[in-house]
Amino acid sequence: MPELSPLAPDSFPLLPPVEGVELATAATGLRYKKRDDALLMRFAPGTTVAGVLTRSQTAGAPVLWCREALAGGRVQAILVNSGNANAFTGRAGIASVERCVSSTANVLDCSNREVFVASTGVIGEPLPDNKLTDSLPELLDSLSQDRWEAAARAIMTTDTFPKGATRTTDIDGKTVTLNGIAKGSGMIAPDMATMLAFVATDADLSADVLQQLLTRANNRSFNSITVDGDTSTSDTLLLAATGKAGNTPIRSITDPRLRRFSRALEELLIDLAQQVVKDGEGASKFITVEVTGATSARSARRMGLAIANSPLVKTAIAGEDANWGRIVMAVGKSGERADRDRLAISIGGVEIAQDGQRVEDYDETPIAEHMKGQDILIQVDAGVGRGRARVWTCDLTHGYIDINADYRS
Repeated sequence: MPELSPLAPDSFPLLPPVEGVELATAATGLRYKKRDDALLMRFAPGTTVAGVLTRSQTAGAPVLWCREALAGGRVQAILVNSGNANAFTGRAGIASVERCVSSTANVLDCSNREVFVASTGVIGEPLPDNKLTDSLPELLDSLSQDRWEAAARAIMTTDTFPKGATRTTDIDGKTVTLNGIAKGSGMIAPDMATMLAFVATDADLSADVLQQLLTRANNRSFNSITVDGDTSTSDTLLLAATGKAGNTPIRSITDPRLRRFSRALEELLIDLAQQVVKDGEGASKFITVEVTGATSARSARRMGLAIANSPLVKTAIAGEDANWGRIVMAVGKSGERADRDRLAISIGGVEIAQDGQRVEDYDETPIAEHMKGQDILIQVDAGVGRGRARVWTCDLTHGYIDINADYRS
């Protein structure tokens, strides 16, 4: 296992039980020795579900299944494995998903369409699904409401720490809990979702409302991060709502009672997404890129991701070099409209360029000091509109090469 990321949190947060949700983990030996690599999440009957999935044209078999199952809007189980992505495995991969789904549905006595699956790990290797299905009795016997940290650990691959977050809010005076876990460290440039992430709440919300909330919050969180510019074949984000909080059911996205819940969901997803960045393979610095003055929010996000994905920008930050010319380059290559002669750039809150040129009496000293820290802030104003966005990334160090050069060995 790689060394713990220097950006890792001090500890895993305390995630309280979510009524109607149980979790269990097991060591199946799919790839890793002496560690849990399978997760089963069981939900109360009637639980609604929403999801966003990778738009990769080489998506794994589990993603293809989830796309179809989401149409039903209900979930009773999510079965996850790490170590093998079950991607680019052809008909065999589809057959393995069908066996996993059928076996899980049988032991839980539910419909196949209420079973979701997700896999992460090496691409192109057949999934020995019998190891997963053989573990189902053990998983079923060990289901518990308080296994969130174990669940987060079981889905890790090159991650150096488990990722979890929780929020509480209220609807109709009823306390509502949201818990989430995620995994991700490399192959991070989400396109509709991120690696693997699973969120559960006890709120009573329809599947349609859940989907609209999740899509919006996802764009401001997981779709606003990048580590290396590569989109996974397995990106899966699922949100389940058990309806056990006792609030009057919400069936319309315009219901004003959704405001606090929507805010809590977005905060939770941003928390998880930032943890993914802070565990970026080889990362030593967490970078926030804020873009204003763009033609639209979408344009601002694309410009921000162009900066965040630039190897030249990321290596300069790794080397603590305030080479702001690389930011100018990244803005230009983004393809988004920017006014060269109104462009403004700041690092660490210190203005470097204004009206398309370096400010007078520019002093690099405070910026150089900022670059020595772990949290780096880059701000850009494109000078053409009111669109704004914020994205997050990490630096690019030799550690990224070390991890990925021998990932399969």
